[in-house]
Amino acid sequence: MPSIARAYYHSSIGEFLSNSDEEVLGHLSRKSELALEQSQRNAWLTELEVLRESLHGMDGYILLEYAIPGMGRRADVILLFRRVVIVVEFKVGEGRYAAHALDQVLDYALDLKNFQRQSHGKVIVPVLLATDAPCRQLQLELYPDGLTGPICANRGNFRDALLQIKDDVVGPDVDPVTWLDSVYCPTPTIVEAAQALYRGHDVTEISRSEAGAENPSRTSETISQIIADSRATGTKSICFVTGVLGAGKTLAGLNIANSWHDPDSNEHAIFLSGNGPLVSVLREALARDDVERAKAAGETLRKTTAEMRVRAFIQNVHHFRDDSMASSAAPVDRVAIFDEAQRAWDLKQTAAFMKSRKGISNFDMSEPEFLISVMDRHDGWATIICLIGGGQEINTGEAGLAEWFRVLRASYPGWVVCVSSDLDETVHIDEDTYDNLTNIRRLERESNLHLAASVRSYRAEAVSSFIEALLDCDVERARDLLAQVLPTFPINLTRNIEDAKGWLRHVARGSERYGLIASSEAQRLRPFGLNVKADIDPRHWFLNDKSDVRSSYYLEDVATEFQIQGLELDWTCVAWDSDLRFEHGDWGYFQFRGSRWQSIKSEENRRYLKNAYRVLLTRSRQGMIVFVPEGDSEDHTRPKEFYDNTWAYLKSVGIPELNAGSEAAARG
Repeated sequence: MPSIARAYYHSSIGEFLSNSDEEVLGHLSRKSELALEQSQRNAWLTELEVLRESLHGMDGYILLEYAIPGMGRRADVILLFRRVVIVVEFKVGEGRYAAHALDQVLDYALDLKNFQRQSHGKVIVPVLLATDAPCRQLQLELYPDGLTGPICANRGNFRDALLQIKDDVVGPDVDPVTWLDSVYCPTPTIVEAAQALYRGHDVTEISRSEAGAENPSRTSETISQIIADSRATGTKSICFVTGVLGAGKTLAGLNIANSWHDPDSNEHAIFLSGNGPLVSVLREALARDDVERAKAAGETLRKTTAEMRVRAFIQNVHHFRDDSMASSAAPVDRVAIFDEAQRAWDLKQTAAFMKSRKGISNFDMSEPEFLISVMDRHDGWATIICLIGGGQEINTGEAGLAEWFRVLRASYPGWVVCVSSDLDETVHIDEDTYDNLTNIRRLERESNLHLAASVRSYRAEAVSSFIEALLDCDVERARDLLAQVLPTFPINLTRNIEDAKGWLRHVARGSERYGLIASSEAQRLRPFGLNVKADIDPRHWFLNDKSDVRSSYYLEDVATEFQIQGLELDWTCVAWDSDLRFEHGDWGYFQFRGSRWQSIKSEENRRYLKNAYRVLLTRSRQGMIVFVPEGDSEDHTRPKEFYDNTWAYLKSVGIPELNAGSEAAARG
């Protein structure tokens, strides 16, 4: 049973009390991924002593060192009682209840509540046990979702705290066998997934696992076999991985990059993306994590060294292109994974960029053609994995699948091309693209190259469908979908930016991340302190803590669709300007130029603007608030009518208006 494997030790409380310390330590040390240091052994012995003092005479179940996949860490203790799940974080020898430790244990409890199926409806109590801290009065603050605020306890009053929790908490029954066998759907953020994979975890540990659902691990296995076949036969191959929104294509790509990444050999892989903010955030997160893990192991690792390692694993595709132009030699990488490959530039966009930014005239290759030509330099085998998404194109000059297939058919007939068995049914393909595909000489179809189910949270699928209906102006469908969404994913409306900020601060618990986001065309939000033209550093915005003014937590800097695409926050405020405004039953599309709004005539640019809002409205994991300004009749760029119709439309589909100071409004 997968859940049991997540704990180093598990048993009934009675059995635990009858086991000797050496028996329990044997389980813990055998399962530990790190060499057992004396300090860790001593800490475990103290924990066991406190637990034995506190649990005698109690019925229930105990788990020690329980893996929290979404966080890549382990909870010290989980206690399963009849009506409550208690998560305990020990701080042995600690004389205070540190804020970061309170956030830590609350994060563990949130992870269980949100992603462990049998914990969804249960009452969960996080407890910070600082052994030498002063006593605090126990106060149980129960949130509407069944989670309580963190409890502070020490060695002397832990038993009393447990007894009071058991007496005071009334919740659904907790069956240990069912709980242990529960499906775990951690749905990590892309940052968490990259960190877990880089630490050496298998993709099956961090991807959603439900009966009947396509799992990224199956796709990863198929791709690995394609790579292995290419290496064994000395051939070159390219495969196209498709999937529904949130299906885990990037996760599968990162898994392959990590599996085949060996800097000490000449056959390693690299993960390429044209999404600059995503690359910089992932690199920074991996480098920081590398340094912290080295520190925890008693080693010293300079951040610059960690950054060099990470750079060989994840790279901006444009930097890869530039490096390849500087030399005619084959790259060191035998495997290249290209995220969002349908967004590679066409010939016109590539040539224009090379002329204006690089001073190279008459560049005659599209980005797909150039990338294939670079990997074709290898003697013997090479493999390209193209991860194909859709529905979130926000830039001009994107080539789509057509260019990849055209180039392969015309110029690289020796390459083995692998696509999904049902590619024609799962991806929109026009007649020219279909003709190029079917006339590729060495075409192979693999059923596992399409991911048919979302690995995002149980909330995200319904939210995505709701946003789709909302932007399609399908009012009835949007209302029906919103009714499914609101019980677990609060969405609110406000016309006051300070109320929106207050809502974010109120609903976020532990280290849940929140921030302000807006369209890059939302240029008339400046009266509210939201300047979409001000540069932000995504590394600081997405990764730094609550004390850093550059972080998203400070609610001073706003991220646009370009900075947040491919990334997520737990809670968002989407600031809605009049660039996309509801009028006459449909959307009006505008851009601010000079001192006034101008209508967007190009269908392509209209699609980009609509997709920008699609991106913004699907960046939250837990819930969001939408801020629509009141408008100002004294300002010709912000008249009330530019905003009132949008506000009325959003209310018409059933999005509730925030009632200031109402917890019910805050948590749905």
